[in-house]
Amino acid sequence: MRPKIVLFFIGIIMTICSCRSDFETVASTGDLEFSKDTIYLDTVFSNIGSSTYRLKVYNKSKNDITIPSIKLGKGLSSKYRISVDGMQGTDGKIFNNVDLLAKDSLYIFIETTANIADANPTVFLYTDQIQFDSGDNLQNVELVTLIQDAVFLYPKRFADGTTETLPIGNEKIDGFYLDENDPVNGNELQFTNDKPYVIYGYATVPSNKTATFEAGTRVHFHANSGLIVANNASININGTPSTTDKLENEVIFEGDRLEPDFSDVPGQWGAIWLTDGSTNNTLNHLTIKNATIGLLVQNNDGTTVSVKNTQIYNSSNYGILAQTAKINGENVVINNAGLASLACTYGGNYKFTHSTFNNNWNSSQQVAVLVSNYILGAIPEAKDLTAATFNNCIIYGSYSNEMTLTKKIGATFEYQFNNCLIKFDTVSNQFATNPDYQFNADTAHYNAILLNKDPKFFNISQNKFNIDETSAAFAKGNSAYLIPLDIIGKTRTLPPDLGAFQNKAFPK
Repeated sequence: MRPKIVLFFIGIIMTICSCRSDFETVASTGDLEFSKDTIYLDTVFSNIGSSTYRLKVYNKSKNDITIPSIKLGKGLSSKYRISVDGMQGTDGKIFNNVDLLAKDSLYIFIETTANIADANPTVFLYTDQIQFDSGDNLQNVELVTLIQDAVFLYPKRFADGTTETLPIGNEKIDGFYLDENDPVNGNELQFTNDKPYVIYGYATVPSNKTATFEAGTRVHFHANSGLIVANNASININGTPSTTDKLENEVIFEGDRLEPDFSDVPGQWGAIWLTDGSTNNTLNHLTIKNATIGLLVQNNDGTTVSVKNTQIYNSSNYGILAQTAKINGENVVINNAGLASLACTYGGNYKFTHSTFNNNWNSSQQVAVLVSNYILGAIPEAKDLTAATFNNCIIYGSYSNEMTLTKKIGATFEYQFNNCLIKFDTVSNQFATNPDYQFNADTAHYNAILLNKDPKFFNISQNKFNIDETSAAFAKGNSAYLIPLDIIGKTRTLPPDLGAFQNKAFPK
């Protein structure tokens, strides 16, 4: 009896298995649905791979189906690559007989690496499509990518596999010297607005040379990259006022990730570093975005770094970090930094007029302005701060105290704030007896200070620090410190407003 019972159950199991429909599919009838009908792969540089984009494909029917083919319209010659639910297909271009269960979905991941020569020469777009099935059942999802041609600057790669480096103290970093007679790029010290530049590693202006950036120049830095100005070297950034929101005449330094998701991500690249010994540096109409340190200034050769009409946003550490430097800043705007928007440290000589320093970093304890005359552990620890002067400025942010003054005895510590709006908590009495924060009584260091008044910026999250007539900063400036034109070239009225922007009515 036992063998017969076993055979009976085996027969039942085989009958049940033979009725399974897991792999019994019907052909697709062209009724797929998609999360998008067009995939826009955001702007990429020529021959640089894009990010990965996602398309979701739905089978909303009651049948398990087989899609006879999923392929790129340009076939094996396409500059796009796709994977279908983790499968790579034929060179990431062609997939045959793809099963999709009823009421289920699958993912397609899309990338591209294309050359400017592959794009439409009129609009610089490279296009293709993902084709599902064929004939009467054909369905398409369009693929569109804007290709930008660019000048690529990077360290040399040697035959033994090593890469060109620069000596920085006792360390070496990936970097190279800009060459005014480069056989490929020509004069690398002359940055033009013909094409954007993409820099890998630290591009360095050699001693006794000057790098010049003409109006409208765009420079994109890869991760762990930046610009160094060496001993006796200089940079001249010659942006001019723009007439549209495209900032067509501004010089812009930012990262090389062009997708919208990276437009405001701090710390994507290193810094612009004006080293000790660099000289006669001028910055005008420059925008710096998403660096670790926007501008690191260490030159103490006696020349003044001129920083005018300059905006620095979303720095993971500092917007400007100055050490024993000399800076004259006019119409400067800095917002969002992990430590301080502006840090004037280790002494030096600084003057900022009609400038806006704000910090809305998404955690507490950051400040808009830090001034000190020392660095812990340095030799010597303190150096003379001969001047830190702020005229017609706004110092504001989301933290209760947006200004910090710290000093060590034994070195000069000179500072003065004239006609400034400052956010500083005087209610808790934590600093009631601190002689450095006597905003009303100390006329040697403070004159016409507005404490804890709201400047009513137009839109902080979008880095728009315009004000209108309802702002506490409206007409509170002193004409003795007047810079006639604001950061966008608008004529200031009298008495002038505080900060970098002349007031105007906000758009409705």
